[in-house]
Amino acid sequence: MPEFTLTLVAEILLVALCLAGGGVLKGATGAGAPLLAVPAIAAMFDVRLAVMVMLVPNLVTNLWQAWRYRSEMPVRALMLPLVAGGIAGILLGTWALRDLPMTVLPLTVAVAVAGYIGLRLARPGWGLSLAQGIRYAFPAGLAAGLLQGATGISAPVSITFLSALRLGRVPFMAGISLFFCTFTAVQIPAFWAGGLMTGSGLLASACALIPITAAMPLGARLARHVSPATFERILLVLLGTLSAKLAIDALTALAA
Repeated sequence: MPEFTLTLVAEILLVALCLAGGGVLKGATGAGAPLLAVPAIAAMFDVRLAVMVMLVPNLVTNLWQAWRYRSEMPVRALMLPLVAGGIAGILLGTWALRDLPMTVLPLTVAVAVAGYIGLRLARPGWGLSLAQGIRYAFPAGLAAGLLQGATGISAPVSITFLSALRLGRVPFMAGISLFFCTFTAVQIPAFWAGGLMTGSGLLASACALIPITAAMPLGARLARHVSPATFERILLVLLGTLSAKLAIDALTALAA
């Protein structure tokens, strides 16, 4: 077998492994598949392909997860303004923030999330009440949407906000899935309109569903044996990883 074919097979297996790892994390926490898959695909191919490949898995898995846990969905008074803010933020972010330096917003968010993690570790009992969450839902959704539109990453804002509400594992998963599903539903037509979605890209995106969905039940089973305190630590690790990735990418771009 030619060397380039062996290399291609190894790259495909690595991507599949990262997708499966993301599926385990998503099954356990309700989020995290793009965290492992997008950097791996972008490192071997390019960012545009990475984002395109994750569109179908993001839409399908989040839609399924939101439907599965719909009975545990956070109250409408919280979710409606959060989702509305997210939609407005994506549209504004894609249009108004496309010309801003890509290092500014990610680095700002990375510092903010790192500060939040430090606060949670220093004051574990701190959080937002439901009334405060409802009050700040639209601005939080708008900020997450702006970040998604400008950088392609919204999780630091959305996960930070929902985890601060201490909703519990299942309501958190229901809420974050609905939020991410809405984001992807807006992004897909934007990709088509912008000529970024191709037939082969759509096929690759559909194929990415296989390792992610196959691994999600394993994550769900693992989560049933994880205490709430451990679940909290997993979320903080996820946030910390997102924050570090944003900071590293921004600083690397600044140094270039």
